[in-house]
Amino acid sequence: MHQNGSDQFSSAMPQPRPGEWLLCDLDGTLIASDMLDESFWAACTRTPSAPMLAAWALATGGRSGLKARLSALAPCAPAALPYRPAVLHLLESWRAAGGRCALVTASDEGIARAIADHLGLFDEVHGSAPGRNLKGMEKAEFILQHFGAEVTYAGDSPADLAVWDRVARALTVAAPAALRSRAEALSTDVHHIEADAPEAPPHRLPPLLRVLRPHQWLKNLLVFLPMLAAHALTAGALVQSLLAFVAFSLVASSVYVLNDLMDLAADRAHPRKRHRPFASGALPLRTGLWLAPGLVLAGFALALLLGPLFLAVMAAYYALTTAYSFRLKRLAILDICTLAGLYAMRVVAGGAATGIPLSAWLLAFTLFFFFSLAAVKRQAELVDNAAAGREVATGRGYRTEDLMLVSIMAVASGYLSVLVMALYVESEAVQALYATPQVLWGACGVLLYWLSRCVLLTHRGEMHDDPVVFALRDRTSQVCLLLILGLFTAGSL
Repeated sequence: MHQNGSDQFSSAMPQPRPGEWLLCDLDGTLIASDMLDESFWAACTRTPSAPMLAAWALATGGRSGLKARLSALAPCAPAALPYRPAVLHLLESWRAAGGRCALVTASDEGIARAIADHLGLFDEVHGSAPGRNLKGMEKAEFILQHFGAEVTYAGDSPADLAVWDRVARALTVAAPAALRSRAEALSTDVHHIEADAPEAPPHRLPPLLRVLRPHQWLKNLLVFLPMLAAHALTAGALVQSLLAFVAFSLVASSVYVLNDLMDLAADRAHPRKRHRPFASGALPLRTGLWLAPGLVLAGFALALLLGPLFLAVMAAYYALTTAYSFRLKRLAILDICTLAGLYAMRVVAGGAATGIPLSAWLLAFTLFFFFSLAAVKRQAELVDNAAAGREVATGRGYRTEDLMLVSIMAVASGYLSVLVMALYVESEAVQALYATPQVLWGACGVLLYWLSRCVLLTHRGEMHDDPVVFALRDRTSQVCLLLILGLFTAGSL
């Protein structure tokens, strides 16, 4: 039997005899993820001390003790998991044909039962408990004792070879070619299911690159702003700004990785963010354990080349953005202030890297402008909430009824940034930098139009989750940016 789409059966699936058991693994088989990793990051979201508690549980109770401890710290949310549609279809078909299904997993038994209760597809559930880790040979022996050998077992990893070697029929799920060959060497009755991550849309970039969010690196171009605003276009300043840009991009990507891991439940409840690599299951959560610290170390190694002041700003940025990922993004208003502050810190870092003093005009404009964009970001999320009929924003400190107030904050702060720019045009400081500063009034008008349009489109539900991403893709925004750059250039001539 074959199915069109992302989930396909590579060969005709076996039909059960009445009462025959289909035993299904959980991690990587029923879901495109691993519940140990899911539980760990869910626990970190709830309890900052979760890594230390997990380490102690592993040291004192082994892997089964670790699983039980994490399950207690962060109860499972079955509805949000990335299930494999092909496996769900197989379970439904098996039961409809008169067979029985059991969930047999190395994950904590309490988690397994919660998932089974949610799906309603299993007749029995067996999982790990303190003193028993149902994996590999231990799982194989349990299956032989409890079910016998005349069963079909669905798995996805080399640990399942011990089971496939002892049961009547083997079923691999999303397994690489090498594992399929090893399974076929153990049994003549082997079937394969190819299953992509659920609801994962086609992308040009591979998941590992997408999770770094390279499009967000454009925000780090703000480190060039002090050099441009001061008209200090020297080779030295350019190289220093470029190094600062790369360092910020590496550290920012580390935080994006951490944020995605901490925000799995909220992302999976979001109509667009659910396609992110970690949320969809396209990228294993365990990848984040080495990727996030690796990016941080690389970023700080570059920061060392730019001196202690830049390093201090970078450290403060990382501390603040990490605090945002763990806690601050769940606190209403403070989350918007933090986002605006993170943008401003990029400008401060640009000044620290090049040694160029920052003007009060530049700092004031940056704070008001990016507070407005951060408010637009929250406004877009609340508009989506209202459209979906939800009263509370998942993982945020807002209710849908706050939408009007957040919209007002976006408009007010945006207009204040335009006012700062207008006052700057008429200041004495601008006379020394621009030959015809009157031309800059045109840039004020373009910015006023663009900000107003952003808030209007957000109100209509037509804004991307991130205004910066929206600006990159929107033709009108691109034209506005070119006009502003052109007007500032003309004012310098």
